[in-house]
Amino acid sequence: MSNNKLALISGGGALPVEVARYLKHIGRPYTVVRIEGLSDPELNDHPGQDLSLGDFARLFQILANEQVKAVTMCGYVQRPDFDTMQKNHGAQHLQSIQSAGRGGDDSLLRQVAQVIVSQGYHIEGAHEANPDLLIGVDLQAGPDPSPEAMEDAQEAMRVAAAIGALDIGQAVVVAGRITLAVEAQEGTQHMLSRITSLNPALRGTPDKRKGVLAKLAKPIQDLRLDMPTIGLQTVDDVASAGLCGIVARRHALLIVDKAAVYARATELGIFIYGHDEP
Repeated sequence: MSNNKLALISGGGALPVEVARYLKHIGRPYTVVRIEGLSDPELNDHPGQDLSLGDFARLFQILANEQVKAVTMCGYVQRPDFDTMQKNHGAQHLQSIQSAGRGGDDSLLRQVAQVIVSQGYHIEGAHEANPDLLIGVDLQAGPDPSPEAMEDAQEAMRVAAAIGALDIGQAVVVAGRITLAVEAQEGTQHMLSRITSLNPALRGTPDKRKGVLAKLAKPIQDLRLDMPTIGLQTVDDVASAGLCGIVARRHALLIVDKAAVYARATELGIFIYGHDEP
């Protein structure tokens, strides 16, 4: 654990809340930079300040005043309107970020991180700031997977690696060694919602589960900035899709509200598995 003071730049969702709670619990010095209109209200109870999206001048003023050494960026942020940002905050740093944004979200995040690093700060991933979020090795929750489920898990990991190499998405559903769905820009939740529209002969049901969701980072992703993540909603969506399990690479998946996620998975008969491979 680092004792350097950390600035947590917080977008939306529960992930930044989990990181802030952990920092408070372990006694590490920190400040929360809450992005206006996005950050969870609970973060108002933590030390920090509000920030308009894209206001880099104020961001660096905050970081300097707080004397932080490291920065963690987490939580969802919708793709910004660069014209509005430039009008409100000026052109400094925004031109390079806007250019990077044409290459997709991964490129955009990397450029934002590069701007922060150029000012002398270290980027620390959410999993480094709160290692308790990471999936472990082998079976984490739920029933032991059947041999058929493990075959689906292996195939889902293989397909996820292939689409990730093409910069398509992170998630894949495989059942009976047949690929039922791959994630593109719609996100995991919408991808899972498509499963129920498929031929019942191909998919499982809540009464007779079949198939596995795999989540795997793309090779180009910087895991400090964007690691695959699941939460309670993911488990519920997997259950609704009739699947029997979730698989990811060990130590390469963030689980928000882990105790509740594991309890829900066990209740619904869904396994969660950390695959032990490079």
